[in-house]
Amino acid sequence: MMELRLRAWLARCLPWSRAANALRAPLTLGVRLFLADVFFRAGMTKLADWDVTLALFTDEYQVPVLPPMLAALLATACEILLPMLLSLGLATRLAALGLFALNLMAVISYPAMPEIARQFHVYWGMLLALLLAYGGGGWSVDRFLLRRLHP
Repeated sequence: MMELRLRAWLARCLPWSRAANALRAPLTLGVRLFLADVFFRAGMTKLADWDVTLALFTDEYQVPVLPPMLAALLATACEILLPMLLSLGLATRLAALGLFALNLMAVISYPAMPEIARQFHVYWGMLLALLLAYGGGGWSVDRFLLRRLHP
């Protein structure tokens, strides 16, 4: 209730807030599709040469706790499945959380990562945090289902 009053007050006081709300759906869709593309391509690269992927997880990446084979399998599965959910905006926050954790683990487990690559991971992490905070936006299956469940 308090949030609705605050939004109404902002709409009256800040004329640009309506424009910002109108842009939220397409911008959120763009962020979802961009991130889905980044992570899906990484997953497809891992699948393209599984022997190299296993070698990287065995020799280069220092994933804590998990054996290299399991870490490679989980990372690849997450990079293939979660972007699909993200693209649709289905379970957006869950998919963003999974990719955020995967992204963080990539930074932690690869100490030799070049600085430019680390900066990309920070950028992707910030975009994933945005999706965690705001959800899939107006053009998502999540929003469609929410409207169907609570008309």
